[in-house]
Amino acid sequence: MWVDVTNTGGAVGFTVPADIGAVATTLDAALDRVAAGTDVLGILRQNGTAVGMAFLVDGGSGLRRHWRTVLRLMVRPELQGRGAGRLLLEGLHGTATELGLEQLMLTTRGGTGVEGFYERFGYTVVGRHPGAIRLAPGDDRDELILIFRL
Repeated sequence: MWVDVTNTGGAVGFTVPADIGAVATTLDAALDRVAAGTDVLGILRQNGTAVGMAFLVDGGSGLRRHWRTVLRLMVRPELQGRGAGRLLLEGLHGTATELGLEQLMLTTRGGTGVEGFYERFGYTVVGRHPGAIRLAPGDDRDELILIFRL
């Protein structure tokens, strides 16, 4: 799914064409954090098949215990625009509430327009890091920082 999302323009940490080995290495590291109980993996299933996923990533400090980062939220390309992202995000919000969290933070790649999706669910853009993401030489994008209060 991760490779398909990337290769159809999804901004989930890689450039087109996605390197399967690099995606697998990143996924393995993320799953190690989930297995250790550090992070949470949310999976959206349809007829038993994973069609969406995202992580709730721990901030790594007791000072950040009250919030987590939503990382790499993705839905299979053929299901985008059909409510799957909403279901996945609502599920993450439910999990965050069960964990006693007060806030969620996420970042998006500027120029994709995806911040509008999150704003519809109550996220607020609180910052912009100009040129934070370099897709290629001469192709820098801003990173937008969004917050959601549970």
